[in-house]
Amino acid sequence: MQLKDKTAIITGGAAGIGKGLVRKFVKEGANVLFVDVNEDAGLELEKELGAAAKFLKTDITAERMEEHILTAALENFGGELHILVNNAQASKPKLLLDVEQSDLDLSFNTGLWATWRLMRASYTHLAKTKGTIINFASGAGLEGLPNHGAYAMNKEAIRGLTRTAANEWGHAGIRINVICPGAATEGYKWWRENYADQAKELEAKVPLGRVGDVLEDIAPIVVFLASDASQYMTGQTIMADGGSIMLR
Repeated sequence: MQLKDKTAIITGGAAGIGKGLVRKFVKEGANVLFVDVNEDAGLELEKELGAAAKFLKTDITAERMEEHILTAALENFGGELHILVNNAQASKPKLLLDVEQSDLDLSFNTGLWATWRLMRASYTHLAKTKGTIINFASGAGLEGLPNHGAYAMNKEAIRGLTRTAANEWGHAGIRINVICPGAATEGYKWWRENYADQAKELEAKVPLGRVGDVLEDIAPIVVFLASDASQYMTGQTIMADGGSIMLR
């Protein structure tokens, strides 16, 4: 098991990619504190996975949420933290000229600012364990996908934060990488139904010919980034998208 006896925090862990990550991390031997606002889904997943998974209902935009999350993880799983996965994100698809301040606030408060607050709060604990952080960005930001203005701005800001932290925190033994996934989540399915032409155009560009499966395609890459197998990688953007974007 690649994550045996590691303690991880995963935000947005009750649905979509986050839910798949919680399941995969537990299977790989980790103890997981997962955070979400959906209490019913969170408690159901906690019941499914047993003692290795602990659900915490928390709004990641709330004041002092980072202290609450860190305390829960440390108290439930032995006082050490090895992995932080900033997966949670909310956003509304809109054209740039239609984006309002409330749309920017939704994207940045659940994305960049929550990611930054948890990273900063976790620094001391991760320095002790030579731990790792995995942040989530998106091809929507790399390509400037139409209808994703607020989301794209936010995700590119997360990549900038990741690179800076990798440079500044490497001396402490903390590794920070970004993954850009292409996965058939419920959110993706909704987008495909509502923006069918755009989705078909995007899917046609995938060399491997399909949208990724959360458990089979995305979760193993996140486990790799969280494990000692990637101990010489930091500050990188990893495209888990079937080859649709090939970084240079």
